[in-house]
Amino acid sequence: MEVVLADALLSRCGDPAEVLRAVCSPLSAEGAEALRLLLQRLAAGCPLLPPGEAEAEALRRAAWEVALERCRPLLCGGEAGVCGGERVRVVRAARGALRHCVQLCGAPLAGRLARDALAELAAGGGAGAELAAVEALVAAAPRLEEPEVLARCVAAALELVREEGEREEEAAAAVAGRLLPALGGNGAALPLVWEGLLGEGEPPRAGPVLLALSALADAVLPRSPHGAGSGVDARLCPRFWRVVQGGLTERDGLCRKRARYLLKRALDLSGGQRAELRCPPDGPDESSLFWWCAEENEKLLQFWETYILIMETLEGNQIHVIKPVLPKLNSLYDHAISGEKGCWLFHPSWHMCIYKRMFESENKTLTKEGVLHFLELCESKHLPNALDFSEFIIGPLMDALSESSLYSRTPGQSVGTCPPLGMRLQKFLAAYLMLLPEEEKGIFLLKFIQKMTSRHWCAVPILFLSMALANIPACKVLGTEGLHALRDVLQCTMITHQILLRGAAQCYLLQAALHLTDVEKVSLPEVANFLLSLRPEESLRRDTLLWMELCRWLQVNDRGFRKSMNSEHQEILCQYVHSLVGKYLKTPPSEGENCFMPDWFEAKLVATMILLAADVEQMRNEYSGKSNIEWIELETFLNPLLDVLMKLGSNAYIPTLKTDKSLQLLLKLLQSSHKQDDGVMVFILKSLLTPMESILQFLLRRLTTNELNTVGDLDRCDLYLDLIREMVNLGLKVTWEKAQSLKNFILCLANASIRNLQERNCEEEPALKDQIKKVSSMASLTVVCEMMGQIPEAHLVDALRRFISCWPFNEVLKKPSHTAESSSSCEETASQGWGRIVARYVRDQWICLRFILNLFPTLSQGNEDNSEILSSTAEKSIKILELALEALTILPSDQVLPVFACMKVLVPKLLQSAESLCIEAFDLAWKIISSLSNTQLIFWSNLKAFVQFIFDTEVLAVAARAKGQAYEKIKEIIFKLIDMSATKTGVFNVVLTHCCQSWIFPLVNERSALTNPFLNAGNYCELITEACVFGTVFRRDQRLIQDVHAFIESLGEKCAANVVTESTFRDDHYVRVCAIKFLCLLDGSNTLHKTFMEDIFIKLLDKDELVSRSRTRYYANSLHHRIKNRTFLCGTLDKVFQAGFGNNQASVKYFIEWIVILSLHKYPQFLNKFWDCFSYDEEKLKTSICTFLSVLAHFDIILQNTSEKKAALKKALIVVLQWCFNHNFSVRLYALIALKKIWAVCRVLHVEEFEALTPVIESSLQQVENMHGTGNARRNWQRIQDHFFFATFHPLEDYSLETIFYTLPRLSELAEDEWISLSKFDRFPEIPLPPTFQWSRSATKLLDLKPSDWSQQDMGSNSAETDSQTEWTDVQKKIIPWKNSTPSSDLEMVFQDRAAKLGKSNSRLIVVASLIDKPTNLGGLCRTSEIFGASALVVGSLHYVQDKQFQHLSVSAEQWLPLVEVKPSQLVDYLQQKKTEGYTIIGVEQTAKSFDLTEYSFPEKSLLLLGNEHEGIPANLIHQLDVCVEIPQQGIIRSLNVHVSGALLIWEYTRQQVIRQKQK
Repeated sequence: MEVVLADALLSRCGDPAEVLRAVCSPLSAEGAEALRLLLQRLAAGCPLLPPGEAEAEALRRAAWEVALERCRPLLCGGEAGVCGGERVRVVRAARGALRHCVQLCGAPLAGRLARDALAELAAGGGAGAELAAVEALVAAAPRLEEPEVLARCVAAALELVREEGEREEEAAAAVAGRLLPALGGNGAALPLVWEGLLGEGEPPRAGPVLLALSALADAVLPRSPHGAGSGVDARLCPRFWRVVQGGLTERDGLCRKRARYLLKRALDLSGGQRAELRCPPDGPDESSLFWWCAEENEKLLQFWETYILIMETLEGNQIHVIKPVLPKLNSLYDHAISGEKGCWLFHPSWHMCIYKRMFESENKTLTKEGVLHFLELCESKHLPNALDFSEFIIGPLMDALSESSLYSRTPGQSVGTCPPLGMRLQKFLAAYLMLLPEEEKGIFLLKFIQKMTSRHWCAVPILFLSMALANIPACKVLGTEGLHALRDVLQCTMITHQILLRGAAQCYLLQAALHLTDVEKVSLPEVANFLLSLRPEESLRRDTLLWMELCRWLQVNDRGFRKSMNSEHQEILCQYVHSLVGKYLKTPPSEGENCFMPDWFEAKLVATMILLAADVEQMRNEYSGKSNIEWIELETFLNPLLDVLMKLGSNAYIPTLKTDKSLQLLLKLLQSSHKQDDGVMVFILKSLLTPMESILQFLLRRLTTNELNTVGDLDRCDLYLDLIREMVNLGLKVTWEKAQSLKNFILCLANASIRNLQERNCEEEPALKDQIKKVSSMASLTVVCEMMGQIPEAHLVDALRRFISCWPFNEVLKKPSHTAESSSSCEETASQGWGRIVARYVRDQWICLRFILNLFPTLSQGNEDNSEILSSTAEKSIKILELALEALTILPSDQVLPVFACMKVLVPKLLQSAESLCIEAFDLAWKIISSLSNTQLIFWSNLKAFVQFIFDTEVLAVAARAKGQAYEKIKEIIFKLIDMSATKTGVFNVVLTHCCQSWIFPLVNERSALTNPFLNAGNYCELITEACVFGTVFRRDQRLIQDVHAFIESLGEKCAANVVTESTFRDDHYVRVCAIKFLCLLDGSNTLHKTFMEDIFIKLLDKDELVSRSRTRYYANSLHHRIKNRTFLCGTLDKVFQAGFGNNQASVKYFIEWIVILSLHKYPQFLNKFWDCFSYDEEKLKTSICTFLSVLAHFDIILQNTSEKKAALKKALIVVLQWCFNHNFSVRLYALIALKKIWAVCRVLHVEEFEALTPVIESSLQQVENMHGTGNARRNWQRIQDHFFFATFHPLEDYSLETIFYTLPRLSELAEDEWISLSKFDRFPEIPLPPTFQWSRSATKLLDLKPSDWSQQDMGSNSAETDSQTEWTDVQKKIIPWKNSTPSSDLEMVFQDRAAKLGKSNSRLIVVASLIDKPTNLGGLCRTSEIFGASALVVGSLHYVQDKQFQHLSVSAEQWLPLVEVKPSQLVDYLQQKKTEGYTIIGVEQTAKSFDLTEYSFPEKSLLLLGNEHEGIPANLIHQLDVCVEIPQQGIIRSLNVHVSGALLIWEYTRQQVIRQKQK
């Protein structure tokens, strides 16, 4: 209509130029659109215009004026007062008008516009000015002829595309989507654009490049031969294919869509032309990225069709859709590899695009599938070597492998087994490395290991990667750089708090180094430095198989190592160690009196190498058959050290540094002696006995005189005290001859320390040396107290008691205001601040007090008068407890352990007389523990001390007897600890283990106020009750860590970390293990134990009832399910019958049935109560009758102890027969299985009274057995008979810990983290079961069964067959019509232009949804309209597009479908306008004259009007309709959802149009 009006106006006006000028002033939005339309008709050569050169020239001048004076200013700023939607319309019209002006004026105007725009871009001026200049260049580009201007335009466009930042993003999109394609349309500019986008140098960003290439597709990938005149063929450009591959794996979905469009366009072109082409290689050693051959046309089309199907399926991101397509990857590889030549026919990078897309998916399940598929493919298929593969493994694959969740177990895989990815990774790495040429193996492995250090890896991935490295077959490929890289990975493992995983990773990295290192490329010092990165307490220790493997490696490769820089000859291990010891003990003269302690690194290194060399010597002698080893080499290593040690006591002039280093080495050797008593250690210990006297003299002199006088000397004090402990252990361990000298030493040290502490300094400003002397003396006394347990000395103990009794506790040391100049440098860099020194001093006071309190709880002598003791004990104890509370407030949290120990002794004595003070102690101690809950290193030791204090047997007993505030406070702390356990695994374990041990295995010397500590179990039975049901539903990451722990533990001694690392038993399972073992130790004949058990069981049933009331229905494996399950794991009978009436999950149901069976077997007097359960009405029994019928299926067990067997059988038959005719199918099945079992008992017992029932019962059973057909009834009858609970399970014979806690939960399909294997009971030694305990293991027959639930087995019965198929016959395919999907970033174009730009089909269907006001319905209609190619969707407001609900349903369809805004009030005019354009107005409404949808034939130009959700189409609009169409209905509901109705009509229109096109 607009075209007709425009042509009429131009024909009636004699001067078109005047018309243009008239329209331009003033220029509103409607005027601008009219101007664009007039210029469009003039540029198209309107046939009604008067001919003539003068008129044409006048028209060109007018167009020139319009372009420069109106359109350009409109693009830059617009008319004053024009804003919002009007502004958008004006700018859009101005863009179109400017293009038509250039068409009228030609190259002169194009050049003028281009130069002006380039000048504006050079001058800058903001995003608006840049966009205006770009639009001007878009209009001018097709008509530019000047080469210099063209080159400048291309350069400016490319510069804008390369710019980054939010401000430049819009301009870059406009350049890529509009300007570059416009320049590409200019034949002279296309080569420049192509070179700029894909030539040498840094390429622009992927998004703009793909947008530009998509818009240039007609020029660079012409569909017709006539379009190939530009000389540019994208298919022959390697960089084009690299851009496409990069786009296929971009995170942005729009980029991926554009890349797929370009790929499909190139494939369609090549296949249609049956082309002969080959893209040049991207490098000298590369194969072609793309090629086509007419002979292979069908095969190539098949390959690429499969490839594109996979890529498009991955867009769905849904594993159930994607997984069936994955087998097609195998066929891709079959097509891609030449069997004859053994090379790639298709470049491997195309396959890597698929895997990279999967690896970077947000769906981690898809990522895992992709990784597993890639590893399996590379392992199973002999792939030709390609450089891209190695780079892909080091890059995207390892990035994907860093995700911890990929290493989870698969469903059905047993706990403790290696996860599939871990196993696959080992096989893959070994297989891939064997395929590489020898010269590439080392390079690949080095890069692989370095990648493990390039980012922060979690514990689980680095563990399995290390394991994969360790399992590579031995090959000498790594040198010094590789060893350093492995050491860097070792440092990365130290980050995690998971000690076992950290230690296991260290073990595997060491094994990798042993298997892969080329000894000819590394020296012994480099090997030694690498070994020192391993922690002895976590991985490398002498009593492990790993240590022996290392010794064998050193022995085999001795004399083969590369000589070090300082050695002229090939180094031998013994020579290296000997020189290492000599260099270590050699002190440079300039450092003879250094005040700092030397670093421990060297001492650890030398000690480790001495032990390794000694073990290698021992191994060599054993292999040679020598029985009497002389230890010549070991003696050579020790002699330099022994020489220094022998001189310590007599030579006071030995340099401090030398003494420090010799004592450090001595300490490291002594500490190693605790691990293994073999020939090596015996020789070392005996050698060290010789200089013992000299060492003790030296230590006594240093500790008791004023030789320690700086803060730095406190580190030496620690060294000396640690050495004293080891020397005492050595003397007592090897020989008793040194006992007296050790006693004398301890006595002298104690007396000197006491004298030093008793000295009072009169000076106001204390000297630093005096304060340091006090600190070291107090520390010495702590060692003396420790040694008293090994070397008792009554005289010394008495002296210590008198000294401690008078000591002012919590005394702090005043910080000296200045220090001597000679020591100032030491103080500035001292490792300890003064606050830490004071805290240490106070802590040591409490260590000494702890020792005295353990011997003398009242600090009184044993021979004092009793009256004096009683009068002073309480006051002294209260005073000390108050001081302890003060100490807790001033000491750091890591120093409070001795204070807790003292409080443990004091609180029981004061709990009655000073209860408030004791409660204050409880609160303060708990505050400290809760503040440490986020720490790892000091929390557990503090928690253990706290538990020993609060849950001391006597504390619990006194508090329970009084039943006062302290008793309530302890119970409050119990539940606080349980709550903490939910977030910090292992807390409850510590509490429960301590309590169970102290209650059932009390210490002999325990000062208990009770005759029986077990009374505490009854008073605090909440601990056992909560323990029986304890356990949280873990997050996936927590469960993963537990699974990996279980796997490492299952390796046993093969992994040295299991031997070295002390088991903490912090797994939540161990809480229940401890509680169950505690209950198993109780004696049923003991009245106290029996009462406790009854109380516990009542509380468990109460807990079950509470859980049942809180939620009557609950999901499988939910926390409610698990608590109920755990409740019945621990039970026997009375309230159990009531529990059976609940709506229970299968596992709970089995345990209830089992408990009832066992209870009735042992106590047949309860049978009458059991029969009462069947007397309730059917409504109450509907969820529980199957439970009671299952009990009757084991009636033969119940009858064993019943005296009246016939009466019981008669009652059972009467009950069961009633339920055999129930209307519920499941109930009938349970009743029939019970009837079959009971009747079998009757036949065995030959009960004559039931002969009358024989025909009825046997015919019924025979009828069930001989059911005809293959329906569910027959299958379910067979399955319920085969179910484990009725066919295999024996309630008495299978009564065992393993059945209760592992077998039955597994068979009832309870979540795996609820299964507790018998090995966990065995591995928990704190509560040992007696050797006579027999109920441990399940029967083998029951263990071999697999989980199955008969009522669910008919679901997916053929799944196994389906999964086993190697190739799916059909897969779900997302329809993506690529020929119609050229992407566009310009969302503001008028819908006619935009439809053309999008390459839409020529559909003439308009969907009008202006009456719909729900965003969800509009979003769905938008998606449906876009899919079926509607020409436009009309909505009441474009604001709906921004609604989240709209976008959720439309899934970006609004970006590809023209949207028009027509408000409801404007609908009448809009419909009338469309009628004049030839559209048939069709209403979707039920009226008296409406047509049936199945009978109506849609015209080509159809407009569908959809009604409002509630009111339909208003009456005033119904009169505007040409026809009404209704959807035939069969149901009762009156109407369909408006989106559904619209979708049905849109599809019917599309179907009819498709049929008509085919007929044409």
